[in-house]
Amino acid sequence: MNKNTVIGFVLIFAILFGFSWYQSKQYRKQMEYQAQLDSAARVDALARMAADSAMNASRAASDSSYNVDEGKGVRTIYKDSLLSAASSGNEELVTLSNDKVEITFTTKGAQPYSVMIKDYMRYDSTALYLIQPGKSEYGISVYAGEKINTKDFVFEIAEKSDSVLTMRLPFSGGGYIQQKFILREGEYMMHNELSFAGMNGIIPRNVTMCDIDWNVIIPRLEKGYKNEVQYSKLDYYFSDTKKPEEIGRGRNAEKNIDARIKWFAFQQQFFSAILTAGNEFSSGAFDIEFFKEGNENRDLMACSASMRSELSVDSDFVTVPFDFYFGPNHFKTLKSYDEKYEKIIPLGWWIVGWISRFVIIPCFNFLGGFISNYGIVILIMTLLIKLVISPLTIKSYMSSAKMNVLKPEIEKLNEKYPKQEDAMKKQQAMMDLYRRAGISPMGGCLPMLLQFPILFAMFRFFPASIELRQQSFLWADDLSAYDSILDLPFNIPMYGDHVSLFALLMAISMFLYSKMTSSQMSNDPSMAGMKFMSVWLMPIMMLFICNNLSSGLSYYYLLSNIITMIQTWAVRKFFVDEKKIHAQLKAAENKPAPKSKWMQRLEEAQKMQQQMAKEQAKKRR
Repeated sequence: MNKNTVIGFVLIFAILFGFSWYQSKQYRKQMEYQAQLDSAARVDALARMAADSAMNASRAASDSSYNVDEGKGVRTIYKDSLLSAASSGNEELVTLSNDKVEITFTTKGAQPYSVMIKDYMRYDSTALYLIQPGKSEYGISVYAGEKINTKDFVFEIAEKSDSVLTMRLPFSGGGYIQQKFILREGEYMMHNELSFAGMNGIIPRNVTMCDIDWNVIIPRLEKGYKNEVQYSKLDYYFSDTKKPEEIGRGRNAEKNIDARIKWFAFQQQFFSAILTAGNEFSSGAFDIEFFKEGNENRDLMACSASMRSELSVDSDFVTVPFDFYFGPNHFKTLKSYDEKYEKIIPLGWWIVGWISRFVIIPCFNFLGGFISNYGIVILIMTLLIKLVISPLTIKSYMSSAKMNVLKPEIEKLNEKYPKQEDAMKKQQAMMDLYRRAGISPMGGCLPMLLQFPILFAMFRFFPASIELRQQSFLWADDLSAYDSILDLPFNIPMYGDHVSLFALLMAISMFLYSKMTSSQMSNDPSMAGMKFMSVWLMPIMMLFICNNLSSGLSYYYLLSNIITMIQTWAVRKFFVDEKKIHAQLKAAENKPAPKSKWMQRLEEAQKMQQQMAKEQAKKRR
């Protein structure tokens, strides 16, 4: 490779590195500016709320419809005296718990107050709260003679057992709004029944909708912020569609949907809070905002959903059903509900997702059923995958090994056709050489291309696999996150502030394999750039990419490279007979070799190119 080519590649890499650093710096400035705007907006909102509160107090003092209940000493701010009393009542916390999840409710709003998922821990080994105490606000707005929102009132506890909690908000007319929550043993799913009893005389007949607002702050639960942010998002699903839509994935986003929605999910990398409407939502609006990595509360994202649900209070007791899922993004668990929940797990597009769902996940679950060490599971699964695709890979290695045997002959052709204008003749001569040796030029490429979907499937599977979460192996304490043998006192753009040993070993193995295979490449100057790419640039790029990704993924790529090198060596050592290939060339030297249709079309295309080149040369003269 000449000096100019080396300088060119170095400059390209330097430009990419510098651009990434500059973009990272600009992004941080933008986030700081946005934080200032958000802070100012919150101050303005608080000021407006204070002004509205003062105005309401003033109206309450002057309006005859608002008065003070002298018996109880409670200031009435609603037309209904029971609502006024409920608006200033004392809230109480009540808990429903089973073997999977513990949900604490507050009577103010009859809503979830906190959600703790059992059998899992945060990265710092503390209890895993998907919703931390007081970090959720859930309310139903409806017109009942006046605009009310359930989150503003303290409900009465009507029933409490190990699995059922019922709370009611009474009205002076004798009716009430009821929230009933049912949490059965062994379930992450909690059933919810929103009921309106005796409200047909209070809620006007022309009121056909109620609004459901749910705002949640999801905390950080994993070791690596970048990885957690990349796999966290907000999903929503339309009935009878193949998969849910999504917004977010590490970026602030909002979306208004003027269509019927079956469910939506606030999805952290490995855990989700999902709300499903029994009768579908008629429309909705979603918003997701991510917190900066260094925020003092260690929060990940703020999610909000403003949904509209149909309501027809035409009888004494009307129920609107909902289901809450608070649990892990475990493929088999989510799939068991038959609501397409499992599609929120990012397993890749079309054939990549198909391989993940029907090959990798079943194999992984089968091995994990009787092997507790997931590092060993990954090793066995890698061996199985290599065994299954071995017919393809061996064919590829055989073709590459035969090409290596022909390297001296190829060098002779390079010497015979050194000029650029003879490139077509050289290519034809090489094709004839391959044909006489019984080698297909595509024999080494096609099998490798067919393996790419498997590589991409593994790339998707490991960071999204909750089975690997907090599973240790060798020096890695969590195979779903990066491993670190050295924490750096500074941050390197695109690389990070640590050194992942699995990523480093993977890059070294990739370099060694590339050196091993580059020896069979031609010394033609036109191939110098390809050699540099495969031997140096690709390993360095993969080192930067994998340093912050799942250590299980880097470990898999490391194993795959080592096994590939062993297979390549074995094929060259025991399966390729150089004497036989040279004898085959000698025997076919003066014999016309049969041409395939593909070869005939290629030669026709080459002749046309030669003819066009001659015509262009004539025009220049």
